[in-house]
Amino acid sequence: MVDIREVPESDIDRALELAYLVFHDRPEKEVREKHHALLASCDRIGAYDGTVLAGFMAAHDFRLSVPGADLPCPGLTFVGVAPTHRRRGVLTGLMGEMLRRTADAGSPLAALWASEAAIYGRFGYGSATTGVTIEIDSNRPLALRIDPDPRPLRLVDPEEAVAVIGPFHEAARAGRAGRPTRSEQRWAEEWLAEQDEEDEELSPPRIIVLGEADRPIAGYVLYRTKPDDGGGAGRTRVPGLVRVDELEADTPAVAAALWECVASLDLTGRVRAWGRPVDDPLLHFAADRDQVRITAQFPALWLRLVDVHAALTRRSWAAPVEVVLEVHDVRMPANAGRFRLEAGPGGATYEHADSAADLALDVRELAACYLGGTRVGELVAAGLVREHTPGAAAALDAALRTAVLPHTSDEF
Repeated sequence: MVDIREVPESDIDRALELAYLVFHDRPEKEVREKHHALLASCDRIGAYDGTVLAGFMAAHDFRLSVPGADLPCPGLTFVGVAPTHRRRGVLTGLMGEMLRRTADAGSPLAALWASEAAIYGRFGYGSATTGVTIEIDSNRPLALRIDPDPRPLRLVDPEEAVAVIGPFHEAARAGRAGRPTRSEQRWAEEWLAEQDEEDEELSPPRIIVLGEADRPIAGYVLYRTKPDDGGGAGRTRVPGLVRVDELEADTPAVAAALWECVASLDLTGRVRAWGRPVDDPLLHFAADRDQVRITAQFPALWLRLVDVHAALTRRSWAAPVEVVLEVHDVRMPANAGRFRLEAGPGGATYEHADSAADLALDVRELAACYLGGTRVGELVAAGLVREHTPGAAAALDAALRTAVLPHTSDEF
């Protein structure tokens, strides 16, 4: 029997050793120090078997953009159980305590990135956003169907970057659901660190912004580069790489100018952008889709509706809907039952109902649809949602719809 309790700061190094054991990692001193500082700012809970730390979980203090609102949403990280204590209910105990704390704090949501997708569905998490990797063959000029914005481009010193691009990023969050807040610490350690934690061959971060020097910027691109591998000795030549970590633009023309810029950098022949939205405008205004390709697609942010009533009534709705939902939630019984959702552009109510259900679904499926990234109708077709009243799924989908798909590249 393990004891689930808060992990004091004095045990952070023990928690890190457990994490490195679980994730088969052995980072250098500088990375360990960064991880220690990160966990010092997180909520931390552990599973103690006597004096042994057998399981650990931490949570960032985030807010998440949802349609029409910005809600508190802890971001789970460093989740792990010692190999000696697997299948003994340790993760269940940790997750239960974290969900209880989240509810007590008044946060209607919780989120995570899953290292193994099969794990978190049983705790009510649904895959709420999707990311894609886009690759550009930049051995020739990027062919575009629109004219790039002609305003000047300029480099920004990484030490000044947060002041220049941070406000633009924060404003952009409101325009697309699924994006967590980004503290100065996360900017510095995750996005603007001198050395990339996963690939030491990459350059330091480079930041290019578009717009007149005395005016607010209209967009930016944050990227790193890797030099050409000249081949030789029987090896195939690998052209220089531009890895785009983030690109934000307030118009398609601005985005076109930034993509054109990174695709034309000297001594490079390929651009790779991981974690782009599925509806990235580049995929439409690129003139040659053999030159601009999606090479991977993957579930990104996993979302948990901790308080379904608060989550549904605090987001905005695109169209009127009245539907009775039968929600199943074995982890948080207060969410379970039959409820009438009446929602529309003017707001929403969500109250207990005695009438028959129009749709029956697990809280996991409701979480997957909550941001508008997954259609209820798709889950009906997959047999994961039961539609008792024809047309109910389509009506709920119309109400949940957002102008752009939810998306985040903030992996944590």
